[in-house]
Amino acid sequence: MLSLWIELYEKLSTRLSLKNLRDSLFSLMKQDLVPQIHLFRMAAPAVAQKARAGQFVVVRIDEKGERIPLTIADWDEKEGTVTIVFMEVGATTARLALLGEGDSIADFVGPLGIPAEIKKFGTVVCVAGGVGVAPVAPIARELKKAGNKIITILGARSHDLLFWEDELQSASDQMIVTTDDGSYGRKGVVTEPLKELLESGEKIDRVVAIGPVVMMKFCSLTTLPFKVETIVSLNPIMVDGTGMCGCCRVAVGGETKFACVDGPDFDGHKVDWDLLAARQRIYLGEEKCAYEEWQKSHPSSRS
Repeated sequence: MLSLWIELYEKLSTRLSLKNLRDSLFSLMKQDLVPQIHLFRMAAPAVAQKARAGQFVVVRIDEKGERIPLTIADWDEKEGTVTIVFMEVGATTARLALLGEGDSIADFVGPLGIPAEIKKFGTVVCVAGGVGVAPVAPIARELKKAGNKIITILGARSHDLLFWEDELQSASDQMIVTTDDGSYGRKGVVTEPLKELLESGEKIDRVVAIGPVVMMKFCSLTTLPFKVETIVSLNPIMVDGTGMCGCCRVAVGGETKFACVDGPDFDGHKVDWDLLAARQRIYLGEEKCAYEEWQKSHPSSRS
């Protein structure tokens, strides 16, 4: 049985170790996109060769570090680079944000997960909220290449938290920007223009919604009465990223699924959102404690 798991691990991921490929795991470029959200372009040729829209990597900063899943925001097979975008939400992402160009990490495992379904559906609405802009961008780009009409709804709490508007615009036939406070675009949340599009009479063939769990939940509830297939991307708590630990289990259509190997994309109308939200809160206490301890040792990093 162990040999089967090892074989599965090797098929699903490419583990790049500093001990073996010391020059492969370092940052070529770092960019601070908006407050608390950062971009790294990593030298990871083995991952770049097989990366597809919708997949993710598992990152570990050092040998004693926590493993965290980060969606692949872009890749370049020729240059051998993979771009990741992440938000500072805890001790590990805060540590990651302190790294700069030329700094190395211990592990960059991927590509993992089932790629997003890319084919000609017709008209696809892509809803991106917060840091969810990063995974939506390559999906919208590939869907556009497949011949779809792309309507993008980009949302954030305020103007200063919006990023990659130009990237999404280049892949979109129509673009709608919302901010909660009305500081840019139209005031409101992303579900408002989504509902208007559904009520407009234009045939919407698919909705792709990626962002905070609460946003994806309400996008799914918005589309449910219209019976429009709605795909969401779930990156819950993960440890190994290959289906062995079971930490990323989610309930979809009454069945237990592993987000790392069965997803990360699922039918939003079938996700048990309340259970998912509850599972995401399991380790909030420990995460808060770890972040506070890290801040004590890095007082200059406090915002």
